Amino acid sequence: MNTPAFSDSTHESVNLPDKPALEGLRDKWDAAWSDNGVYAFDVDTNREQVYSIDTPPPTASGSLHVGHVFSYTQTDIIARYQRMQGKNVFYPLGWDDNGLPTERRVQNYYGVTCDPTQSYDPNFEPPAKPAKNSRDFVKISRQNFIELCETLSAEDEHVFEDLFRSTGLSVDWNYTYRTIDDTSRSVSQKAFLTDLANGHAYSQDAPTMWDVTFGTAVAQAELEDREKDGAYHKVNFYPEGTDGLADTSAEPLVILTSRPELIPAVVALVAHPEDERYTSHFGTTVVSPLFGVSVDVRAHELAKSDKGTGIAMVCTFGDLTDVTWWRELDLPTRAVINRGGRLNLEVPEWIAASPKADAVANYEKLAGKTTFTARKEIAEMLVESGDLIGDVEAITHPVPFYEKGDKPLEVVTSRQWYIRNGGRSAELRDALIARGREIEWHPAFMRSRYENWVENLNGDWLVSRQRYFGVPIPLWYRLDSAGEPDYSDPIIPESLPIDPIAEVPAGFTADQRDVPGGFSADPDVLDTWATSSLTPQLLGGWSRDEDFFAKVFPFDLRPQGHDIIRTWLFSTVVRANSLNDVAPWKHAGLSGWILDPDRKKMSKSKGNVVVPSDILGEAKPGFGPDAVRYWAASAKLGADTAYDVTQMQIGRRLAMKLLNASKFALAQGVHSGLVGQLGSVTHDLDRALLTKLAEVVETASAHMAAYDYAHALRAAESFFWEFTDDYVELVKDRSYGSTGEDDQLSAHVTLATALDVLLRLFAPIMPFVTEEVWSWWRTGSVHRSPWPGDEQLTQPDSSVNPELLASVASVLTEIRRVKTEAKVSQKTQVRSLTIHAPAPVVAAIESSRGDLTAAGRVQHLVTEDKGEEITVAEIDFIAQD
Repeated sequence: MNTPAFSDSTHESVNLPDKPALEGLRDKWDAAWSDNGVYAFDVDTNREQVYSIDTPPPTASGSLHVGHVFSYTQTDIIARYQRMQGKNVFYPLGWDDNGLPTERRVQNYYGVTCDPTQSYDPNFEPPAKPAKNSRDFVKISRQNFIELCETLSAEDEHVFEDLFRSTGLSVDWNYTYRTIDDTSRSVSQKAFLTDLANGHAYSQDAPTMWDVTFGTAVAQAELEDREKDGAYHKVNFYPEGTDGLADTSAEPLVILTSRPELIPAVVALVAHPEDERYTSHFGTTVVSPLFGVSVDVRAHELAKSDKGTGIAMVCTFGDLTDVTWWRELDLPTRAVINRGGRLNLEVPEWIAASPKADAVANYEKLAGKTTFTARKEIAEMLVESGDLIGDVEAITHPVPFYEKGDKPLEVVTSRQWYIRNGGRSAELRDALIARGREIEWHPAFMRSRYENWVENLNGDWLVSRQRYFGVPIPLWYRLDSAGEPDYSDPIIPESLPIDPIAEVPAGFTADQRDVPGGFSADPDVLDTWATSSLTPQLLGGWSRDEDFFAKVFPFDLRPQGHDIIRTWLFSTVVRANSLNDVAPWKHAGLSGWILDPDRKKMSKSKGNVVVPSDILGEAKPGFGPDAVRYWAASAKLGADTAYDVTQMQIGRRLAMKLLNASKFALAQGVHSGLVGQLGSVTHDLDRALLTKLAEVVETASAHMAAYDYAHALRAAESFFWEFTDDYVELVKDRSYGSTGEDDQLSAHVTLATALDVLLRLFAPIMPFVTEEVWSWWRTGSVHRSPWPGDEQLTQPDSSVNPELLASVASVLTEIRRVKTEAKVSQKTQVRSLTIHAPAPVVAAIESSRGDLTAAGRVQHLVTEDKGEEITVAEIDFIAQD
């Protein structure tokens, strides 16, 4: 500011409103920013000029809640700060509209369900009034269902954009995208095929966590444990006799299980190799109760001697530990649970071959039943057979669920696609940990969550899903003469995007689909994370515009919630590592959760969310976007934060004070030409204020550079209230010109400079009100002005005491206190006043005697260096008429 930007400005250029108000600012400035391209990314750039943000695409399935406003505001503060730092900010926003959330919303909204056997109806119209029970939903074709998904998600996205505009996000809306549009499908399929060609993607027939509700496989990262009621059953397994039947005269091995319905699927009993109770049994066989199937007794280190009876029943498959035992002990597969969560109708061959006479009849009692019903049924059968020991013990225990599912997961065998993520490779795991260490984490401790997740992976990333609305896996398979697919040599499409279910590979005809000697499409879609993990590639133009990609990638910032480190953040690192051999960003900013009054995370599924429109309204009962942003900015990255309207009320008060204090300063003759004219600042109080402001700028700048906007706000806000409540009150009389032009000019330059700097300090956090005030006296946008630097406020005399203002203000406060206690008006004139104070305060009073006596309405002031506190020793009021 030593060289003012508008040195030829005069007060005639100031245009003040009659009555400043917050109402109407949102629409006014959103439209102006859009019309003037204030936040537009300049493609004519180089990488050094760019600050690129890999913005989270919110799930376009229903409505946003206040948590979205909270976290996206925090990202926007960083974007605005970087823009004021002179960076060419690439700040796009997309919508995550493929996958299960959209499917579920469409089903419930329209009252339909997808049935791929149905024919496409080009004239289909959903029911005017959807059925209440999902069993009564209208069945429609895959294509009709996908069209409804696209229609409803597009409508939701318009609502979302309006909300984010209302919040003041400085997004460049020219760079929006959908995770299901042609570009996203093409990029996602291209990345999958690239990983396939490089050996990073593979398919196999293997045990898979299966969600019965949605009928799809799910990945490890999508699992969550929920406490459920259950029961322990103690069950006898007798040694196998020479006739293949149970030797009931021998001592049985007793297992403890919460899933007796899986006894038809038992393949081994396992105990720890050092458990002396069972060492003599290793290598022997027992017979399963009710079904008479021969079962090996084996040793494995994962068995826990102190759990249950110390020996466990291994089934194919009860849980992921069963899968580990099955794989490492090379056990047979005897699966009985199907994808519908029921026991298979057909009697398994190992039970049909059992020498036990009633084995088949026992299984038929369970066939077709859900696991829940079969569990009760088999418990009764075990009581009748005498194989259940004692009473069933009721328990509560953690049960794995798909995070969006309603029923416990099952483990079924199915062919799925995987991307290598270090779950089965120590070398890749170490490489991904190293990638995480290339990233600067905010807050830093969040990196340990990433590393803990990577270190504890037990398998590769399952990316195929048995759903409809998603990015299709872009492959076909040749069928042999028996109609069996050749998975080892898939047919690769010649162009992308492709829907293999609807399209035909080169060299084939449509009538060869699903017939021997022809071809078959891969029926699955990619997991939504398999597309969302490519947001840097989607946004940056990977595989489409490599010049643009080089300008923005690796991105500077990935902002996101800390709860999806193991999914979105990790999966993005996996893809950037395999596709680009680099970490995808330089910084990761992790926002916290919004908590309800009971300190529980706000989420739509829990029904405890606050609708953003309720608080973003500019008139009561709303607080306005600047006030809501103030609340969001008050929380540090990574901190879970309570929903707090009190903070919003404080933010609204701050916004109003910015309007009113600015109008007061500008109404006295202050104008932009005065900004930074420090040679005209001659008064000690003015110099002290600007010295203090320089310190605030230095502090705020250091915090903002460290992604700590909360502390930057605290520093700026503290100074602002000191400026308005203390400084403005003290200099009013001098600012009006009561002590001469030089003193007036000193005050005006100080007011102009402080207001200019404060508006820029607050601009990233409160964009609407700062832009409004800026427009009263400056040209252009405050959001395109430079962030203030401490060098712009260098004082001509560095010996000035920056605490001078605080000292003088504390004396004024004491005078006002005495007036209040005397029950006289603050406007009451004081004939004489004696102040006792420490020497530094006395010195401060003397340097600003004129301002203090004018503000306190004191005619004669005496100061005495006495005591350690400021006290009014004597005061004589002039009687009021």
